[in-house]
This record gives sequence, structure tokens and C-alpha cells, in this order.
Amino acid sequence: MTTADTVVGAATDTAVDAAAGRAADSAPDERLRRWRLVLGGGGADGTGCTLTGTDAAMDGALGALYGTGSGKERGSGRRSGGLEGSAPNVARWLGDIRTYFPSSVVQVMQRDAIDRLGLSTLLLEPEMLEAVEADVHLVGTLLSLNKAMPETTKETARAVVRKVVEDLEKRLASRTRATLTGALDRSARISRPRHRDIDWDRTIRANLKNYLPEFNTVVPERLIGYGRASQAVKKDVVLCIDQSGSMAASVVYASVFGAVLASMRSIATRLVVFDTSVVDLTDQLDDPVDVLFGTQLGGGTDINRALAYCQSQITRPADTVVVLISDLYEGGIRDEMLKRVAAMKASGVQFVALLALSDEGAPAYDREHAAALAALGAPAFACTPDLFPEVMAAAIEKRPLPVPAVD
Repeated sequence: MTTADTVVGAATDTAVDAAAGRAADSAPDERLRRWRLVLGGGGADGTGCTLTGTDAAMDGALGALYGTGSGKERGSGRRSGGLEGSAPNVARWLGDIRTYFPSSVVQVMQRDAIDRLGLSTLLLEPEMLEAVEADVHLVGTLLSLNKAMPETTKETARAVVRKVVEDLEKRLASRTRATLTGALDRSARISRPRHRDIDWDRTIRANLKNYLPEFNTVVPERLIGYGRASQAVKKDVVLCIDQSGSMAASVVYASVFGAVLASMRSIATRLVVFDTSVVDLTDQLDDPVDVLFGTQLGGGTDINRALAYCQSQITRPADTVVVLISDLYEGGIRDEMLKRVAAMKASGVQFVALLALSDEGAPAYDREHAAALAALGAPAFACTPDLFPEVMAAAIEKRPLPVPAVD
């Protein structure tokens, strides 16, 4: 099924029927109407169905993106493709699709328009940016155009990026802080806890050898508890992010999570981005928008060089979590990269390898390198933003990572 078919299927149930207030069609006519929207018209589609009103307008919006292109008609039908690279035409089209389709479908169509029709350069115009539906993928496109962006557009682009970042923070921040605060409390074990801070589960397990069967009880010679009162830095977290073009969505999410982690007093967070060079953006973590505009999507990949820098910044290995976010297509020295990972793990560092941090599904990645990391005890897997807090909590507590099952 094509993207156009998916878009039509997703939209007809939500947007079209509600838009015009038409009388309910008979079941056969409704099926023909839907097939006509999917097939795009022309004598060969076999529907014999003529679209009017809202249906015709929606068909035109679909045809501009998924039609044959260059304004040519398909057969004898009316659907034609191409937005002709014209800013007024594109702005009008963006308004149309927001009228006829729900937000989730609009975002898919915008992404396809950028990919299929080469509309990236039009995003350098402020009026175009004001017309689009902002999402993570649009932010990735804007970041890739950052160096070519004229000054007149940069403020508008920052406003678009900030809106997406703020929406992500609202969705992710509270749960992340709550999950990691609990993990930090549980990881800060003390041997002389106050009564309210005793971890009874671990205390009982640690004293099972002192079980007295005649009294049916365990004598707790050694208490294990939580160090909840301490406000000192308990863990160091290093986020090492591949900024090659294929990692755009991961860069966006990782920057937001980096800002959230940096806001937690008990975690010292460092954020490093890399391609063939390495840039430390830690001093910009108070504003993830600054972090994002400090990246430069595209270029090659030198994971070994990035890990060398991260390794040089580690001062407390046993209390450090290093998160490498990369598709593992290494352009540097593979064997040195693996040696660095092995050395960090041997020193006590908790090493996490994420092939992607996004909702985009299974990513493309270097399977040989992923297998080599797994052999070192560092499984590499794709992670959704919703799962990321649990992954970090597990790493902080030094327990097995919640690796998603692979079908």
C-alpha cells in the first residue's frame, strides 16, 4: 500500500465525513467514493465515481503530492501532481491539507512533500514556516538546513523548534524525573539507615543465612537502606549523540532528555554530539533549542573519536552512565571503538547503546557492530522516548536493561 493510500484511509473516517455535513451515503456509494479517493480518478480506476465539494478539494490536495507530477493529468481524471516549487502554491496547499486532514496525517503529508517534491528550500521562507504543522521530523529538516538559513528566517525557525521542544518536555519531563529520582534513591544504598529508609526486601535477602526456623524469623545483622536525604551528585550521565543525517529524530529527543536530566540536581549531565568531529554542548543544556541549533546534521561518523572524548571526561567510573545513540555505521577505527567500550565497562561504567531514540520503528543499523557490542555485554537496541526513562533507571541501578523484544 502506498503512502497516499494510507493517508486517504486515515483521513476519510475523520476529516471528510465531518467536514461537509452531507447526508449519509448508501454503503455501495460510500465504498466507491473511498476507492475513487484512493485510486485518483481516470478511466482505468473502474469506479465511475465523480467527486464534488469537499471530496474534490481533498482529492486535489492529494493529487498535488501523490499524482503524476508536472501538472499532467492521469488518464482522463482530474488529479494532477506537483506544487511547482511556488511558495504561494505550497502555502495554499499547506492550508488545504490542514483543513481536510487530521494533524497526524498532515505531518505525514508534509514529510512526503519535503522528500518527494524537494520543498526543503521553501522552508527557508518565514511565511512557509508559519504555515506548516510542526513536529519532530520538521525540526530535523530545519536543523539540516540551519547553515543555509537566512537571518530573516532564523527567528521563525527557532519559534517552530521551540514549540515542538516544549510539547515534548510537557509529555516526557515529569515521568522522566519521577522514574529517575526513584532509581537514584534505590541506588544510594547505606549500611546504617534510619527505620523509615530501610530497604526491607534487600535486607531480608542479604540476611537469609541468619534464618531461625524455631522462631520462623530472619535476624537482620546487616541493614540495607536508601540514602534519600543526600542532595549531592549521585550519578554522572554522558549522552553521546550521532548527528549524522539519519539520526535527526534521535537528536531532537536526546536533546530534550538531556535538558531534563540536567535539571536534576542529583545527576551531572554531559551532552556530546559528533560526526567526524566532536562537539561538547553541555554548557547549553539549560535550553534544548540552543543545543539543537548547535548541532549540524549530516556528514560522516567517527564513533571511536567521540567515545575517546567521553572516556576522557569520566572521573567516577562506578557512578557513570554513558549512553551512545548511534546507528553504529562507523567511519573511524572499529577495533579501537570496541576496545574503548570494553575498557569503560571494565572500569565500572554502565554503557548503553541505543540504535535510535525515536518513534520511527525499526531503524537501519550496522548489525556487525551491534553484535560486537552485545558480545561485550552492551546490547544495542532501538528505544522509544516512552521507554527511555526505564532504560536510564535500569542503568542507574545497575540492573539488566529493559531491551524490547524483536519480532
